[in-house]
Amino acid sequence: MKKSEINREKALQIAREDAQHVYRDLSIYTVSAQLEAGEWHIDYDLNDPRMVGGGPHYVISAKNGKILSRRFEQ
Repeated sequence: MKKSEINREKALQIAREDAQHVYRDLSIYTVSAQLEAGEWHIDYDLNDPRMVGGGPHYVISAKNGKILSRRFEQ
């Protein structure tokens, strides 16, 4: 990985900081992060499958940390 690339921890931080503005409490979600074709795909899924709704989903550039897309489920 090049020094200018965003690592997993930084991508998770970017997503978390953005998501907290909408969701406030993220403790009810399990977070997954996958690097695919130079983009971090970060998904927040409910811990309890019986709960209704969903969490945020992000695509973040691994090159510069820019949020390329976001989707909020509630």
